[in-house]
Order: sequence, then C-alpha cells, then structure tokens
Amino acid sequence: MDEILEDVACTVCACVCDDLRVTVRNGRIVDYQPFCSRIGDWFHQQNSTTPVAATRSGVDISLDEAIEAAAGYLRNSRAPLIYGLSRSSTDGQRAALALADRIGATIDTTASEGHAPSILALQQTGESTCSLGEIRNRADLVIYWGSDPLQWQPRHLERYSMRPGMLTPNGRADRTLIVIGSERTQTSAAADLILDMEPGQDFEALWTLRGLLKGIEPAPGAKTGLPLNQLKDLADRMKSCRCGIVFFGYELVRQSMGHHNVEALLQLVTDLNEFTRFYARRMRVAGDVSGADSVLCWQTGYPFSVSLSRGYPRYNPVEFSAADLLERREADVAVLVGSASLETFPLAAIDHLKSIPTIVLDHPFSGAPFEPTLRITTDVYGVHRHGIAYRMDEVPIPLRPLLSSRSPSDGEVLNRILQRL
Repeated sequence: MDEILEDVACTVCACVCDDLRVTVRNGRIVDYQPFCSRIGDWFHQQNSTTPVAATRSGVDISLDEAIEAAAGYLRNSRAPLIYGLSRSSTDGQRAALALADRIGATIDTTASEGHAPSILALQQTGESTCSLGEIRNRADLVIYWGSDPLQWQPRHLERYSMRPGMLTPNGRADRTLIVIGSERTQTSAAADLILDMEPGQDFEALWTLRGLLKGIEPAPGAKTGLPLNQLKDLADRMKSCRCGIVFFGYELVRQSMGHHNVEALLQLVTDLNEFTRFYARRMRVAGDVSGADSVLCWQTGYPFSVSLSRGYPRYNPVEFSAADLLERREADVAVLVGSASLETFPLAAIDHLKSIPTIVLDHPFSGAPFEPTLRITTDVYGVHRHGIAYRMDEVPIPLRPLLSSRSPSDGEVLNRILQRL
C-alpha cells in the first residue's frame, strides 16, 4: 500500500524546497512531485541496500569498534581538524562543535570553498537582504549575476521568480528577469535581458553603476565591463523598479579578489535603497551550508574557519580554512562530516589527507578522492531522520523521515565519540 507524504523538504540544494509530494511503497521511494532535475537520482539512491556500519582501511568493522578507534585517534591528536557539515543538520552541527571545543580542534564548513568571499564582504559592508518569500511577494525586478539557478537550484525560478505573489499576482508576467555573466547559461534562455560581461570586469561594472546612480559617468576609454549604454539602462531599471533583488553566484565570487566584487555589489544595493526597495542574496549550492554557518555563528561568534586550539574561538579564513591547513600539513587528524566540496581542495591538501588518520561520517552514497582510515555510515536527515536545515536565506526548515533505517545519525556518532574521550 502506498504512503503519500505531503510538504516534504529536500536538502539536495540550498533552496530546501519544502513542497514535495513523495510516494513510498514497501519502504522505497517510488515517485515524487513536482519534478526537479537534481532530486531523482538522490531519491533513487535511498532505495539501495544500506551498506555496513563502518570500515577501517576498507575492512568491515562494528560501529562500536569504529567509535573506539575514532576516539583513540582524537585522544592522541595535537592538531585535529573537523570539516564539512553542509550535508548535516543542526543536531549534527552542534555535536561537531561540542567535539571541536573538547579536543581544541579547528572547525571549518564548506563555506570556505564556496561563498567565503561573500561572507567576508558582508562583514565589512553589511547586507541589505530578505527572505525568499519577500522576493516572491514583492520583487518586480530579478537579476541573476554570475549564477545559473536552472543548473544548481533548478526550482528557484519556478518558486520565487515566476510564482504569483502578493504584489505580483501574474507571476512571471509581473517581473523583469535579467541575467548578467560572462557566459551564456541555462538560465539565460529564460531572461528578458541578457548582459554579457567582460570576463573579470564585474568590479568595474559595479562601480560604474554606483557612479551612474550619483550622476557620475566614467572617463572616456575607462573599462566598464559592459557597454555604457547597457549600464545606463540597467541603472534606470534598478532605480525605477518597485522592488528589486540581485541573486549573485560563484562567477562573481570565486575570482582572485571576489570579496571586493561582493563588497561593490552590496554597496550598490545600499545606494539603490535611496531610490527604491532593493536586496542582495547569495545563491548557495550545498544543502545546509547556511545551517552550518548559523550554528557556528551562534555558538562561537564566527561562521567558518574557527580555531578552538587555545580554548576560545579564533577566526581567520586564510589561516584556519581546512584546505589551507591541510596544504600546509598542519592537521594530524581530520574528521570529515558531510564533507561536500573535497574535490575543490588543492592536490597537496588531498595528499596530506591520505597521510593522516581520516574519520569520515557521511551517507552511504557519498564519495571521497581517497580511502579514509575510518568510514562510518550515517543516516540522511530528511530521508531517515528528523532534523533542521537552513534554506539559503537562513530560514530554518523542519525535516522529517521518509524511510526507516538502522544507521545512527552523525550527531549520535559524534556524541558517542565525545563520551569516549
């Protein structure tokens, strides 16, 4: 007999869409609605047979043996590292931080390999932002700058840029959609206006826009990233809209001086609020990286790259980021919890991970570019476990289980390791 679950939340991407209708039959997910190009394979994986509880250097061991071994590695460590947390939930993230506090570890989230420049920028300049619901209900101008939501957040346009809202009753017809970037993307095909940015000149375009808002034109021959007539038209559209939003992504952020790009964008949005209501919002990719940042913020005061080695939190995104620590060979044990984005680490960092004890806590279908010393299979929040995931706009979304499982959660494993120390 089919069991139909309504209003299910999905953590595959940072949209954390919570309007899914999932059909479960005989302990297997057989259907879901509405369609999303990133969900199908994820749900199909959950129907696979659950593997063994734990392995040590590729050999099956019991969960108790794995926990005792993990505690032994950490007990003898002088410079432990805890990294990941973007596929976790609030309980797991809190448990990871408690363990880091106990052993004096450095703890870092996948933000250090993603929107770290954005976070540094908003710490410098502040951020005029809002919830995604505010956009759906009010925004009549939506700009995607350096982001491609149809690839990474497939239902973002459908839910927030096209759906009818309180002041946008006709949905897509009530909005102007602009895509800005140096490459054509899937999202470009849905835009009313496409602006082809000169590669690496986003900063120049943003500062030119700021000048145009104040009646200042660039000097003849100055680099502006986009033709001046296009920038003038864009500035007029921004000033004259009722409510606007710039969703910015990795193409803007992951440049050599990406934090300066984001600072310029955030300052532009602040300037625009002298004329109208305008916001900026990061387009985050990983499912619960916003939750990881939030948990670290409320418990340490800092969002990522935090060292607790001296008994109190210290924050330095270069010195204490996981990739940099590993590249400098400064960590002697690594605990990887829901650690997406390892593939972006430098080869030297991966080589160091291969040379030290590594403890991986993750769902059974995750991969890693090396064979970990210990691998402990944990449940998937929102599939096997209740939990909380933070949407990309920092709104907490409750998760509930769809399938049964006998595996522990990462929070339970981390707490058991803490008890053994």
